[in-house]
Amino acid sequence: MSDILIVDDERDIRELISDILKDEGFETRLAANSDECMAEINEAPPSLMILDIWLKDSRMDGIDILKTVKRDNPDVPVVIISGHGNIEIAVAAIKQGAYDFIEKPFNIDQLLVVISRAMETSRLRRENASLRRRDVTSAEMIGSSPAFRKLKEQLDKVTKSNARVMLSGEPGSGKEVAARFIHVNSNRASGPFVSVSSASIEPDRMEEVLFGRESLERGVEKGLLEQAHGGIVFFDEVADMPLGTQSKILRVLTEQQFTRVGGTDKVRVDLRVISSTTRDLSAEIRAGRFRQELYDRLNVVPITVPPLSDRREDIPELSSHFIVNFNKSQGLPLRSLSEEAEALMQTLEWPGNIRQLRNVIERVLILGEGHGPIEAKELPGQSDAGPDDGRLVLGGALATLPLREARELFEREYLLTQINRFGGNISRTATFVGMERSALHRKLKSLGVVTTAKSGARVAHLEDEEQEA
Repeated sequence: MSDILIVDDERDIRELISDILKDEGFETRLAANSDECMAEINEAPPSLMILDIWLKDSRMDGIDILKTVKRDNPDVPVVIISGHGNIEIAVAAIKQGAYDFIEKPFNIDQLLVVISRAMETSRLRRENASLRRRDVTSAEMIGSSPAFRKLKEQLDKVTKSNARVMLSGEPGSGKEVAARFIHVNSNRASGPFVSVSSASIEPDRMEEVLFGRESLERGVEKGLLEQAHGGIVFFDEVADMPLGTQSKILRVLTEQQFTRVGGTDKVRVDLRVISSTTRDLSAEIRAGRFRQELYDRLNVVPITVPPLSDRREDIPELSSHFIVNFNKSQGLPLRSLSEEAEALMQTLEWPGNIRQLRNVIERVLILGEGHGPIEAKELPGQSDAGPDDGRLVLGGALATLPLREARELFEREYLLTQINRFGGNISRTATFVGMERSALHRKLKSLGVVTTAKSGARVAHLEDEEQEA
């Protein structure tokens, strides 16, 4: 609902402004004192407020109401009116976040111009918020592997709560995507999602960036925590936060309020906190670089985001997703993966995880030739892998072994690669390599390869022959 709340202790003024605005097509609500005003706001925040500075028989004056509104509903523009106007009141109102100041008796044309501009500001803010809610591309969770399904189940469980979540995992594994997934599917989806990159903010500016600043020259500058009011703040790489800031964040989590740098007023915020780290925070605590109390506050629900090496089955699906997105966003060719490219990508190491996979797909689409399927030779590091006559170039160690030992080493490494490619699924591995399942089991046993259960998936490894000796 798009409406204007008019707050003035004089009934004639309230109704006059209301009649003028209704003639212009606006909807209005009226309040005579601070209690009525706050009741109207709590029922539904207006699109705009017209607020008198002096309110008789009220617990709060206009400046107090302004501070409360800008604290709890910062997107609502407030136009101040007063019959006792002076430059000090105007400066105080603007400093506290008022959109504009009009002195009584006001000119109707002037009033309408200010209100029209303020309403346009309100409309743009609503549109931006709507666009942020619809921009869920980065929150899409893609995959079907056992490791992915386990992660998705954990995320689904925490979306509807208000619990703090700690996401851990390797760089590029998708921790921010997981955090955005929680936001989009939570009861705070209509609120902001503010990401705080702890590693990229200079330590001496961290508090100003987080808490904001107040000064006579520049007024109020909101920090990231205030911008995240009503939504979620995501502390990316929280281990990089300076110790001094950690103690202040701990206080914010406890009290849900803080003071801006250079200010004296308490700013109350309603936040849900999600954090991420690639480090071992227990080790950071032992080294004195991270506060135990803050860790206990943030680590209410720990969730591990698996690396891409544990999700090899998801590589074809992720690749197709990236190809479609690059086609829509950059107009890059809408290509598919050949069977050879798909198989090779599932066997490669991915130290940069999903971020690295995305970069590889983008590079291939930009530099690749034609619009047909992506071939294995187009992948980075493969174009010069060997001659084009179908021969396999042997590594130095393999080339020096007798035939029987070389064959066993190749078979062992090949089967280990395929088993890991298919997430430890022996049946799918047997189908791909062209063997009966029982025959594959016998072959694995003869090569000293065993399979064990780990985190719901099956993982292949070599028997320790040295221990047996």
